[in-house]
Amino acid sequence: MQYAARRQQLMQAMGGGLAVLPTAPEASRNADTHYPYRPDSHFWYLSGFTEPEAVLVLDARTGKSVLFCRAKNLDMEIWDGFRHGPDGAKEAFGFDEAYPIEELDTRIVTMLAEADTLYWGVGRRGDWDARVGRWLEAARGSRNLGPAPGRFADLATLIDAQRLYKDEAEIATLRRTGAISAEAHVRAMQATRPGRYEYEIEAEILHTFVRHGARHPAYESIVAGGANACTLHYVGNRDRLADGELLLIDAGSEFMGYAGDITRTFPVNGRFTGAQRAVYEVVLAAQLAGIAQVRPGVAWNAFADAALKVLVEGLVDLKLLTGTVDDNIESGAYRQFYMHGLGHWIGLDVHDVGGRKGANGDWIRFAPGMCTTVEPGLYIRPADNVPAEFHNIGIRIEDDVLVTETGHEVYTAGVPKAVDDIEALMRAAKG
Repeated sequence: MQYAARRQQLMQAMGGGLAVLPTAPEASRNADTHYPYRPDSHFWYLSGFTEPEAVLVLDARTGKSVLFCRAKNLDMEIWDGFRHGPDGAKEAFGFDEAYPIEELDTRIVTMLAEADTLYWGVGRRGDWDARVGRWLEAARGSRNLGPAPGRFADLATLIDAQRLYKDEAEIATLRRTGAISAEAHVRAMQATRPGRYEYEIEAEILHTFVRHGARHPAYESIVAGGANACTLHYVGNRDRLADGELLLIDAGSEFMGYAGDITRTFPVNGRFTGAQRAVYEVVLAAQLAGIAQVRPGVAWNAFADAALKVLVEGLVDLKLLTGTVDDNIESGAYRQFYMHGLGHWIGLDVHDVGGRKGANGDWIRFAPGMCTTVEPGLYIRPADNVPAEFHNIGIRIEDDVLVTETGHEVYTAGVPKAVDDIEALMRAAKG
């Protein structure tokens, strides 16, 4: 079972001591309903357990994993659904021990005895910092137990480093959510027409997600027509799509906890104008240059620099920037049109954990099992230095890429991005 293997790997990295990891709390949406529940990503990664009110304790001295969770309660299951209970969770997820959550505060004091180091999410949740403090006070005040931990460490630092490298189960799930996300984007392209509303196209995307068992998007979908595409995090999704405009869609499904993240930009009427096509080809060339650098041994900044150079060359060729490519990069003049980074790690979180620099300050180098997005863009708002034909053109192209032993795999390639392919797909959809 992958969860047990992940727990053992983490305990080896701990080298000793005790780790405490609570899942996420439930959150109220209004007076009598909750937001859809999602476990804490670190907790889910290590346990596979998706019920609320649960805590994972790892004892690196013994190699044991212990779950505290809600007890079986047939009356509550009538209202809220199935609960594993401690015995069921122990059997299903391979824990060494499991107890009712109500026993955590008493049992943990004994477990803390003679643990030299306590790992937990330091500073992330004030209620848990206070609770851990009470445990330590109780352990120190006991005359019948060994000494309480004298060292404290941030558990997330170790888990972040481990989650950066996806195992085979994770890769399979990422491929699946990537395929679902790609199908949703294809459906959106086929459904787009002048006169439809952004939210209608969003509905087509959500339909595909849910139809494949991905009941929730990985993040709030961006469906941005025309000038809206020049707002990076536009999520209003309420405007009517106009003939001659572009539509930028940034959307991804969440399947079994793992995120897809795809962006495509295409003409509402199915045909790029000359200016739209010229800008689009620059962004696509930049994305392909960045993807080409995703392979073992290449530093994070190298793939970003490769894409940036292509973007700036294109801006100079289009006369949206003047001067040399190097001068525009050094001065940052390109930030008028490109103001974000090239990508981010992706996994259980859409912006997944893991640093971009190592402890020595050097850029991290790609290695097999890492997954990143590659998403250059150009966003051209009206300005005195911008010809009218380029006004309100916002284009981003994004794919999810796995680093393999020999190179990379674009596992969201199921949705077209070449101009001719997009136009052919939309033309065919019109019949």
